[in-house]
Order: sequence, then structure tokens, then C-alpha cells
Amino acid sequence: MSTEPINLEQVLAADRGRLIALAKKRQDFARQKRPHEQVDQQLAAALLQAHNRFQVRQQRHALIAKPAFDDALPIAERRAEIAALIKKHQVVILCGETGSGKTTQLPKICLELGRGMHGMIGCTQPRRIAARSLATRLAHELKQSGTHAVGYKIRFNDHTDDSTFVKVMTDGILLAETHSDHGLWQYDTLIIDEAHERSLNIDFLLGYVKQLAVKRPELKIIITSATIDPQRFSKHF
Repeated sequence: MSTEPINLEQVLAADRGRLIALAKKRQDFARQKRPHEQVDQQLAAALLQAHNRFQVRQQRHALIAKPAFDDALPIAERRAEIAALIKKHQVVILCGETGSGKTTQLPKICLELGRGMHGMIGCTQPRRIAARSLATRLAHELKQSGTHAVGYKIRFNDHTDDSTFVKVMTDGILLAETHSDHGLWQYDTLIIDEAHERSLNIDFLLGYVKQLAVKRPELKIIITSATIDPQRFSKHF
């Protein structure tokens, strides 16, 4: 097997850590002139499995990547501008009035941009009822009701699986996941909604994702609220 860097574009974010570790192990063995046939086999098998998982997700993603949008919502007027900003920048601060449609339409804008391909689009809500309601609404608008394409996770309830593209959860759940998944590798996009509430969970999350942005430049981070000071949040990041 070649010692050149492996291509991680065609694999899920969740598989990248193991592939990078195996590739590094293979390079170390080669540099030390140690037998590396077994490592080669492990890396080749892991790459094949990762590529197969990505292809399956890519096919599923194509079914929901062209969502319908409600032109009556105020956010519809700025949809193209918002999409361009998300595509260009790693961190986007979005301020919009309550009822503008930012909470329900942003995940769909991200899907249309191809986000959700390498990992889930994670959307946080301050309360459990809001998380469940948003997941139900998104599933209906994406015509995915009855599937786990849009799932939610709250305390004691996890309605997500490998086919989930949009995962709605409380901010406490996302914060808890950082203990077992330090790089939040299961996500390729994070939308932290209602940031103006400034709970301890949200404040910890904002600090965490700021550090994470440096380690994962491919991760998109969107901070939204109705009343935040965009300049202050922009300065933070």
C-alpha cells in the first residue's frame, strides 16, 4: 500500500479518526523498517468499509438534498445570501427575529448545500419539547415522517440511527456527548439555536466549539438567536 496520505473526502467524519490512526501506524512501521503487511490489510479493510458507508449515505442524502422552502417566511428573502455565507465561512452568526423561520429553514439550507453528507447536522434547542417539535416539523417538511432521516435525542430518548441526517437535541445532550466524542466526529455541521438564552450549557458549548473549530476546519458552526449582538459573538470566534 502507498505511504501517501489517504483521501478522507469520500469517508464519513466518524471514520476519519480510525483511518488517520491506522495510516500513522503504517507510516511509523515503514519508517522503522518493521513488517507492516498486517497494518496494510487493516487499513485497506477499514478504507473499503468507510467508502461503502459513505456511498450508502450519499445515495440516501440525494433523496432529501433538494428540500422545499416556504417563501412566505422572512428568511426566504435572504436564503441565497445565508447559503453563500455558510459555504464561504466556517462560523456564521445569524440574528433573526422570532418567527423569521431561521430555526426550521437553516437545517434545510445546510442539506441543500451538501451538509449532512459526512456526518449529521446537529441542531440544539434549549428545551426538550422544542427539540421534539422541531424534529417533527422538519421531518414533515422534508417528507421524511416515519423515518429516522430527521431524529431527535433528549434525556432518556434517542430517536436517531445511521440513517439520520438532521439530529435535533437539547444543548445539554450535545454538551454531554463531548465527554465520549471529544471531536464531535458524528457531526459535519452544528447549529446552536437560541444562543441569547446564555445558559451554562450554551456558554460551555460556545467555548467548546470555538476550540473545536481550530481542530476541525471542515466543521461548519452556525450560531443563531433573536436578540444576540452579532459583533460580540463574532469577536468571540
